[in-house]
Amino acid sequence: MTYSILGFDPANGDLGVAVQSKFPGVGSLVPYGQADVGVVATQAFANPRHGTVGLALLRYGATPQQAMQVLLNNDTRVPERQVALIDRNGASAAYTGADLDSWSGWSGSATGEGCVAIGNGLAGSDVVQEMVGSFHRTAERPLAERLITALVAGEGAGGDIRGQQSAALLVVRRDGGYGSLDDRHVVISVYDHPRPIEELQRCFALHRLSYFPSDPANLVPIGPELALELKMLMARQGFYSGQPDGLWDAEIDRRLQLFLGSENYDNRIDNGGLVDLEVIADLRHRYGRTSAMP
Repeated sequence: MTYSILGFDPANGDLGVAVQSKFPGVGSLVPYGQADVGVVATQAFANPRHGTVGLALLRYGATPQQAMQVLLNNDTRVPERQVALIDRNGASAAYTGADLDSWSGWSGSATGEGCVAIGNGLAGSDVVQEMVGSFHRTAERPLAERLITALVAGEGAGGDIRGQQSAALLVVRRDGGYGSLDDRHVVISVYDHPRPIEELQRCFALHRLSYFPSDPANLVPIGPELALELKMLMARQGFYSGQPDGLWDAEIDRRLQLFLGSENYDNRIDNGGLVDLEVIADLRHRYGRTSAMP
């Protein structure tokens, strides 16, 4: 009783999977991925080896269709499986076992450009169709956001007939992880929650601020008004003890970096004396506006 969408972004090579299920901890079971190789989703009566072996086959040059054939040929419970793959070029394959037709709800898949959606125990085929449609309508956005939005669309079309319980998002990108030191661009798993897709959205917003570097378009110099505001925020948290004013220097900037590090903006600190407007907006949301703010 699960639905998922796999996607590829040709602009930067991102590959990802987003999934929701009326089953606990779906993120530990369904999504698999490797940067510059592909992604796999294995569900229904899931076979985790389809994930690891599927990626190995793609890595060694098999097409998604060829990899699918090998996976199914070596599985004794094929009628109970549901699997999808996308490779590093955006080619895809999907399979829904014949036994799933006897389950409650609708089971099947839909394919679009650079994406494939699969599901079982669903309210109807509209669930996967809406996921694919959402993926296409959001082509200008980052892959992670497109995949989450597609889950929202699938749930809006009826989703899993049993309801919601867990959700997950996996996006892989070469050197796209923490500090550009690995390929796990986004890894979020909601194990058990009454509204797991909403929780996935909330966690992704936190992930962006803590794991992604600043967008240069959002960096601004620290003028007098912003200096006063930052000093007041820092004073509230014990990182500034003087009288807040509009002056700024290297020592205050060092204290700001310590403050931002304590607030988990690890990858948005070293910006050459500039400050990230997204960080400022998040601090205002969390701690409220100071009396100096407009």
